[in-house]
Amino acid sequence: MAKLGFLGLGIMGYPMARHLLEAGHDVALWSHTASKARELARTGRGRFCAAPREVGENADCIFLCVGDTNMAEQIILGADGVAEGARPGTVIADASTVSPSRSRAIGTRLAEKGIRFLDAPCTGSRPGAEGGTLTFMIGGDRKVFESVRGYFEPMGKNLYYCGGPGMGLHAKLSQNLILSNLLMAFNEGMVLAAKAGVDPELMLDILNNSAARSGLVSFKAPYVFRRDFSTNFSAKWMHKDVNLMLESGNELEVPLPLTALTQQMFRAAIASGYGEDDICGTIRLFEEWAGTEVKTAAKGQGQ
Repeated sequence: MAKLGFLGLGIMGYPMARHLLEAGHDVALWSHTASKARELARTGRGRFCAAPREVGENADCIFLCVGDTNMAEQIILGADGVAEGARPGTVIADASTVSPSRSRAIGTRLAEKGIRFLDAPCTGSRPGAEGGTLTFMIGGDRKVFESVRGYFEPMGKNLYYCGGPGMGLHAKLSQNLILSNLLMAFNEGMVLAAKAGVDPELMLDILNNSAARSGLVSFKAPYVFRRDFSTNFSAKWMHKDVNLMLESGNELEVPLPLTALTQQMFRAAIASGYGEDDICGTIRLFEEWAGTEVKTAAKGQGQ
């Protein structure tokens, strides 16, 4: 069994790290919320670490999954960071969704210390993390990825090597760009149909049997119908990802007009107090504007 590390034990990171422990690996654990690392360290072959540096000292391959680029930089390169403890030859795989250009810069800094780096963002939200069925998009040296491929497998069912440094992140941001814009189209269409008097479940059945069929719609619609906006992937973190999409668009001189509007919709959702809720909760903005609710007939359809 391998000596692994995992930093960041939030909605995604906690079950990801748990799967590594269940696979029988030694896993050095750190989180901003120390109680989570202590709790998980009591299971399997876990080891509580008081600082990221300690994870670096006790692992040969290290994963992290944190909220944003600044967090990733600080945990990896900051004072008492992973890089201060890691030995040459260590592999660090960042499963966070962060800035591709700044991720490349992190990799360059690590290479100076002989530490190998992969950007490895994932998709699948909380259900994928809990079920070990995430999809990973990997950027970096292919040989490095192949040398640690087996450590990804307890956490995900699909592993896509996308190219050199930053390419996993570009793939992830492109995927989230399409997803976030689809979500806004779903919000608009379902509120329009509900306001007109079309039963939401009938509308979903039509969508599922038409060219507009979408895995996102099929998965999220039942949550909306029962008014369950508990977090699988929060609006505030998708807003962060949309900002990264626009940043990349600026760097690559690619116009992203729909995404710019979607950014404003997520910003409005956060301003309305929905930032901590699941992304499907953004439909409430459209409902409030239209004076209707998209919900099942069993609960009484508002108009």
